[in-house]
Amino acid sequence: MNILSILTAVLCFGIIILVHELGHFLVAKKCGIRVLEFAIGMGPALFKKQKGETTYCIRLLPIGGYCAMEGEDENSEDPRAFRRQPVWQRILVTVAGAVMNIILGFVLIIATTCIDTGITSTTISSFHTNEAGESTATSSQWLQPDDRFVSINGLHIFTATDISYALQNDTCETFTVVVERAGKTITLENVKFLDTATEGLLDFYVYGQKKTFGAVLSHSCREMVSTARLIWISLMDLVSGKYGFHDLSGVVGIVDTTAAIVTQSPTLREKLLSLFSLMSFITVNVGMFNLIPFPALDGGRLVFLVIEAIRRKPIKADIEAKIHFVGLALLMLLMLAITCQDILKLFQK
Repeated sequence: MNILSILTAVLCFGIIILVHELGHFLVAKKCGIRVLEFAIGMGPALFKKQKGETTYCIRLLPIGGYCAMEGEDENSEDPRAFRRQPVWQRILVTVAGAVMNIILGFVLIIATTCIDTGITSTTISSFHTNEAGESTATSSQWLQPDDRFVSINGLHIFTATDISYALQNDTCETFTVVVERAGKTITLENVKFLDTATEGLLDFYVYGQKKTFGAVLSHSCREMVSTARLIWISLMDLVSGKYGFHDLSGVVGIVDTTAAIVTQSPTLREKLLSLFSLMSFITVNVGMFNLIPFPALDGGRLVFLVIEAIRRKPIKADIEAKIHFVGLALLMLLMLAITCQDILKLFQK
């Protein structure tokens, strides 16, 4: 892994954070809120420039960023302070970062679709065979060519990625599959997917689609929904205990994975394809994670704003600030623990 790959990975992660904070910044400025500092990174300042009322700063540690606004966590007499603005404007400022991450993810998915050699459908074209032309696909006992997947074990299928996820994420040996066949929706029970030659679960091929403007846009929308849902499912699996702490990755792990992808991809097209695909997943992940209703996250701040809108009276600034401080402290401890785990994994390699 060379230094260029690592710098590329850090730059990509920095762009995702920049886009998030830029969302808060632009909407805050549009609403007339005084922005004191716009920073990318945490820790000591590497670069700082004052322009107008705002200090623009790049800090040493590429693990986050912030858009500091006047009166965000305390009372202020400034008429342009955050807490003195209408609730609806503060809600817009709060969710703007996550929205920008999701928009970036959608743009990257479109770019990935355009760069890729084709668009894969969710309709079976044929089944795996051996050199003698004999079927090695167990699922051919239930499925037929031209069957379009609707759902697998209750998971709605939007893209071919969903098919792979549904088959590989479940530990069961058989599946309940709903397909569209000749215009009719059919439910197939106890379907077994297995290539008897390779022992792989994917024992069939799907049709490709011609890349047109409409096909690219349609596929990108479905891929976006699929990505957002996958992140939500992963969070639920984490809460339920299906995944543990050792399965989490922080900034170090993300940078390591990104750098490895850049290094291992043989051609520029494949490098961009892998990089954009991973970046789209990470940026949507950042957007979705920030909307979790936990103190210090955008979702936590949003809860306070919704409560204020309902009761028509804000919660005391010092009380809210203390709650967010505790939340931030817990998040920093979690981030530190995950970072230590990522570093240990690097040494284990």
